[in-house]
Amino acid sequence: MALNTMNHKVIISKIREDLTANADEKTKKSGERFFKEEVHLYGVKSAMVGNIAKENFKAIKDLPKAEIFELCEELWKSVLMEESFIACNWSYFIHKKFTPKDFCLLERWVGTYLNNWASCDTLCNHTVGSFLEMYPEFLPELKRWAKSPNRWMRRAAAVSLIVPARRGKFLTEIFELADIMLMDGDDMVQKGYGWMLKVASQSHLNEVFEYIMKNKTTMPRTALRYAIEKMPPELRAKAMAK
Repeated sequence: MALNTMNHKVIISKIREDLTANADEKTKKSGERFFKEEVHLYGVKSAMVGNIAKENFKAIKDLPKAEIFELCEELWKSVLMEESFIACNWSYFIHKKFTPKDFCLLERWVGTYLNNWASCDTLCNHTVGSFLEMYPEFLPELKRWAKSPNRWMRRAAAVSLIVPARRGKFLTEIFELADIMLMDGDDMVQKGYGWMLKVASQSHLNEVFEYIMKNKTTMPRTALRYAIEKMPPELRAKAMAK
């Protein structure tokens, strides 16, 4: 175990060296403007973060899944956004190895480490979304997330279904989640479930439009605008009419 710990330290140190070497103050300041809450950044462009994640994954790809998850956890703990993105990438890279038992770990990451929309969406769109496509019996757990006092867990409930929704999946669950979050007062949650409905509308236009027309008097305008963004102009006009 001591050897593993030593190897883990070397891997994490290499990641941090690479991020520091590619950081610049202008990118950091530019990135901070996208967030209302305080975020901690190196200041590395997203494409470069992706390259660093891929390059360093080569050194760990043959490790047991549990060890890769441990490395992801170390990156999450730093609270630096670029490190969280690498953790998200690495956990997604091994998604074919997911088993039902991994849900507890993913849920703990959602509840413990998410503190901004970018880390939330990066983890949930791909890692959590892939898990749910593999094990749809866990979809009901999202209803619990949608009722959480944690705003990022509520947003996570919606954005975890973005990629499945693009494939036309889980419409019943999408509407069930939207019902729970319909009048949520948090703009990050409103944007999250509005985005979920928008993506679902691309495969199920009529059903989503009917849902919006039924709920438009109670749905916050932020969620409504997100939900109808990709609809034909005449449907958008009907949805926005008082």
